[in-house]
Amino acid sequence: MGPRVDLIDFLTEMIDLRSFSNLWYWIGLAVLWSSASHWVLGVPFDLIARAGRKGGQVAIDLELAVGVQVRRALHIAESAGNFLIAFVFFVLTVLVLLGFVYGVEFAQAVFLMMCPMSLVGAMNLRTARQIVGLDLSGDALRKLLLRTRLKIQMLGSISIFLTACWGMYQNLLTGAL
Repeated sequence: MGPRVDLIDFLTEMIDLRSFSNLWYWIGLAVLWSSASHWVLGVPFDLIARAGRKGGQVAIDLELAVGVQVRRALHIAESAGNFLIAFVFFVLTVLVLLGFVYGVEFAQAVFLMMCPMSLVGAMNLRTARQIVGLDLSGDALRKLLLRTRLKIQMLGSISIFLTACWGMYQNLLTGAL
């Protein structure tokens, strides 16, 4: 008989809170950034691309979808913006303290996901304000959404690189102990 895999050992390894050595963390990070770059202002990229290729009803659908998302984002920013900013900074501060002062790896991992995502939220809000301020529609609207997507992808690339570097450092540090 071959070696027996103990269910408890298997589950403990799969739910390990040492995030940087856990495959699920890296899968989650990839899904997070993939979703962030696919949904610009809550509008899927394929709709933006199809509106540029086909025009007509698809372009009208894009403008309607963007209008709904812009109004929603600006309403949330106006009604609860100060509270949300304070809450996000509170959570990020707690994660920094737990992760980088007290050495909790799980808090470091969550911080390395949340901090850039808060920047993505700010970028989306800035884009929403530009759309309203410049009264964009048609090709100009599509170009702004594509530029925002590119900025999010660049931020994602930098974030994933820095997270991978920090994760390798933590794995080497933990492996040395």
